[in-house]
Amino acid sequence: MASTAQTANFPLSLAALNQLTPNQKIGGLAAIAFAIAILVGTWMWSKNIEYSVLFANIDDRDGGQIVATLQQMNVPYKFSAGGSAILVPATQVHDTRLRLASQGLPKGGLVGFEVMETQKLGASQFLEQINYQRALEGELARSIQSLQAVQAARVHLAIPKQSAFLRDEQKPTASVVLSLFPGRALESAQVAGIVHLVAASVSRLTPNNVSVIDQNGNLVSRSNANERDTGLDPSQIKYLSDLEQTTARRIEAILEPIVGAGNVRAQVAADIDFSQVEQVAETYVPNPASHAAIRSQQTSETSNPAAAGMALGVPGALSNQPPVPAIAPITSPPIVGQSNATSDGRDVAAGAAGAGGASQIQNRNATTNYELDKTIKHTRSNFGALKRLSVAVVVNHKQSAPGNEGKVKSTPLSTAEMQQVNELVREAMGYNQERGDTLNVANVSFNPVEKEVVPEIPLWQNTQLLAMAQESLKYILIAIVALLLWNKMLKPLFNAWTRAAEERRRMLELANQEKEAEQTANAPRRKYDAKLADARDLARQDPKLVADVIKGWVSGNE
Repeated sequence: MASTAQTANFPLSLAALNQLTPNQKIGGLAAIAFAIAILVGTWMWSKNIEYSVLFANIDDRDGGQIVATLQQMNVPYKFSAGGSAILVPATQVHDTRLRLASQGLPKGGLVGFEVMETQKLGASQFLEQINYQRALEGELARSIQSLQAVQAARVHLAIPKQSAFLRDEQKPTASVVLSLFPGRALESAQVAGIVHLVAASVSRLTPNNVSVIDQNGNLVSRSNANERDTGLDPSQIKYLSDLEQTTARRIEAILEPIVGAGNVRAQVAADIDFSQVEQVAETYVPNPASHAAIRSQQTSETSNPAAAGMALGVPGALSNQPPVPAIAPITSPPIVGQSNATSDGRDVAAGAAGAGGASQIQNRNATTNYELDKTIKHTRSNFGALKRLSVAVVVNHKQSAPGNEGKVKSTPLSTAEMQQVNELVREAMGYNQERGDTLNVANVSFNPVEKEVVPEIPLWQNTQLLAMAQESLKYILIAIVALLLWNKMLKPLFNAWTRAAEERRRMLELANQEKEAEQTANAPRRKYDAKLADARDLARQDPKLVADVIKGWVSGNE
């Protein structure tokens, strides 16, 4: 009995297993297989396959090719509820995408330059040109679809045939149709990028000949062109924002060591002139110019003697009168540029030249050219010049240490401290009174910021905790099932096998003991029979030897 109890505590040995009957072996193996099946089923249930999206919103042709390829790769798949997405196990999503990408899937319903790889022999030039245009349109559409906001894109190119006559030459045009993701929109810079991408990919195509529309039929390229015409530029807005934020940070950085972190707020409004003006002015010196330089001067004088009393001039009453006394000429101011001080009349010197009363006619011409004084001034205003800064600063009251009651007392800044704050802010912002800058510094008590109280999530609503509990429950269930199978099925089965094997062993031992006792009682008889059998075998094998032995017995030698 001791050996039986000791055998039951150890695993079933091979020798004991051989002692079982065939029916016992078959029943035990069936029970073990059933237990293993239950364990495997429980494990597979705990490791339920989670499917993730492989591709969504793909073309039907691409979907068929992807499904066929997944079947060849033995990858399980299924479709979403609406059939718009292909799902595969979450652990195989990235590997499957890479393997499909190596085969060029999905193609996106677009034909790229791979169409040029399947050119047929004998294709005409027209067919080659059409295939090249299709490939170019497909490649451009794929490039545009790489943008985050673009869900799908189509490009249409109108490339006219080149002409030998410049008069008949036509420029190519392009149209782009965009389908954006819900809630997405393209900025003007992105639209301009798409326009220039298409224009730079086609020879002799200008950005003005590229039209871009969205899925609603809105022409987005026209609005972008209008913005460029009106001078609106996102870079200018960014420059303005950066200038305001930089100035505000400088003010806060210089005041925080004095009033403490979080006790100062600054806002800046900048007025920037983004207009670019070029001005050319040509100024002349007002007439007359006292400091004008003489360029050239020419004087001509002629004199002709005439008889005294000879009437000169046009016949008439005035010419027959005697000459008047000479007087000083009136000097007119010179004209800037070219002054002709010409006395082109006849200056008749009336009066006697001598005692004989003789007179003479004098003619004097004088021409003086002066230099022109002018100033040419070329003025170009700075681009993005700062016109004005408006700064508002709020400083918190000083906070004293908590008193006996635990309350914090706030006191406003003194006049000297406020003056110091004003001076620091003026220096930090670059205050310029001539420019019209304004500054307003206020010292007020900040309202305490109430911390947002996040309500505690109940345990049954905590998704992370529920996921952990669910995962732990799976392993606990597997352990319970395994324990029940061991205690209720496998352990009793092994004990029954052990007991059956022990009983069979004892029966065999008793049978062997009885057989040995019977063999001991019949030992002389079995010994005579054995010797007789040996003698018969020897007689059959060597009859001559047996004959010699018998002959010796007869002769009486023994």
